[in-house]
Amino acid sequence: MAETLISAGVLARENDQSFITQGPVTVGAAIIGPTAKGPVEVPTVVTSYSEYQNVFGTSITSASNAYTYFTSIAAYNYFNNGGESLLVARVVTGSYAPAQTVVYGSGSITAVTFKTLAEGAVMNSTSSLNSDGSMDSGSVDNVRWEVARRNVNTGTFDLLVRRGNDNTNDKAVLETWTNLSLDPFSPNYVAKRIGDQSFTYAEDGTSYYLETNGSYPVASKYIRVDAVNAPTPNYLDNAGVPKTAYTASIPFVASGGFESATGTVKNGAKFYDAIDSTDTQGLTGGCYTNMINLLSNSDDYRFNILITPGLYNADYTSQVTSIISSTQQRGDNLYVMDLVKYGMSITDVTGQAASRNTSYAASYWPWVQVLDPDLGRQVWVPASTVMGGVFAYNDTVSDPWFAPAGINRGGLGQVIRPERKLAQASRDTLYTSKVNPIASFPGTGVVVYGQKTLQTKASALDRVNVRRLLIAMKSYISQVAQNLVFEQNSTATRNNFLAQVNPYLESIQQRQGLFAFKVIMDDSNNTADVIDRNQLVGQIYVQPTRTAEFIYLDFNITPTGVAFPA
Repeated sequence: MAETLISAGVLARENDQSFITQGPVTVGAAIIGPTAKGPVEVPTVVTSYSEYQNVFGTSITSASNAYTYFTSIAAYNYFNNGGESLLVARVVTGSYAPAQTVVYGSGSITAVTFKTLAEGAVMNSTSSLNSDGSMDSGSVDNVRWEVARRNVNTGTFDLLVRRGNDNTNDKAVLETWTNLSLDPFSPNYVAKRIGDQSFTYAEDGTSYYLETNGSYPVASKYIRVDAVNAPTPNYLDNAGVPKTAYTASIPFVASGGFESATGTVKNGAKFYDAIDSTDTQGLTGGCYTNMINLLSNSDDYRFNILITPGLYNADYTSQVTSIISSTQQRGDNLYVMDLVKYGMSITDVTGQAASRNTSYAASYWPWVQVLDPDLGRQVWVPASTVMGGVFAYNDTVSDPWFAPAGINRGGLGQVIRPERKLAQASRDTLYTSKVNPIASFPGTGVVVYGQKTLQTKASALDRVNVRRLLIAMKSYISQVAQNLVFEQNSTATRNNFLAQVNPYLESIQQRQGLFAFKVIMDDSNNTADVIDRNQLVGQIYVQPTRTAEFIYLDFNITPTGVAFPA
């Protein structure tokens, strides 16, 4: 169709402005801390509390007493309040290793070796089978295996991954893998189907990463292939007949457990309100170093909230400093920081807050008492343990640029009571010192009653909702800009950027995140000199909306007959 008129007439043109702009990548919270089981120092995403329990376990035993880590309580609160994804980085003290098992073919041929993804002695399930097929050391936290079918004609077998505490007549099958093969040329090759990769924390100067071992990504949630000891390459000959040299390699129908895992919880570790400068849930501050370093990598690990319940500023200053430094460098998340251990004074709390000056961290106090979701008893936890749930709820019912505080979005229904009831004067002292009070009101319950960051200088960024607004905008706009790297520095490229960014900011404005905004990316800031330096420059001006934190109500008593103001 012609796009210009040569002679008199009418030209109806179409301008398709209905292109759907891809939304920002959804990211959730991250937590660094000890767990009952799971991969050690391999950050893993879970999307529900039940998945968290399957991967990282629940309660543990130390000195014959049962405990639940802050990590698990925080995960429960996060998902119970609408959280969608949680990146969990497990830290431990001492040497940990996974459990393993060997599956045999005929004649005691070692066919294939499997290892558990989770590490620690809790994964050991091997013992002699009881008459009902159960194992004494099998538990809900570990797994066992079963070769359910063997087919020598095709060179395949079926493998079941079962829960460690089941028995022959009541099998709890967690995964089923059918038609597995030891033939590396087969699409059903066991290492390819189940996966054989493992990861090891590594660093090179100031670069921190996970070193990958193995060739195939792990598809199982519980095990991986450690070695195919008796491979059967091209198992069938040209006539389709099994090669006799390989038939004995096919695993026999049998079942068993896993063994040789190492790593246990420190005996007599301190938990809940007993943690101190030398023992925080059986760990020391140094146990967190590797994962603090690893999560500084924003390319591989994305999240918008970071919590480390069990680390607090007063006694773990070095680790907290590292976290704040990497958070500021990343610029895409807020660190919820605990200040003191249980039982400290307001003076202690405000003194710790005064030692920090950043808009990328926020602190809340006092500690709170909650119901342990796994053990059912009332325990004391630092505020960060429940704040992940507050942020999750806030983002579910509104947006990140709304204040995660107050009765509407800051309610702590899961909290039984705060460590101490804060009067107005105490709340004033805390808030003027950059500490967000957790208050308790009759008829209302326990509520987060502040939303300050730890920035000392008064500005828009001394509020949590504004900092999170900037984080959300920077995250999305950076994703848009990333797609323009190595594109032509032309008007078309700039218009492409503006066509995506302006509607996004308009949507934030409509949802009460901005009063006004302006985006400039044209010849005024992309001069010939800028273009010659291979740069593309954009300027974004925003006026964030503010929250009503201080409400003044004047009650004026007037004589009868006096006219009210218009």
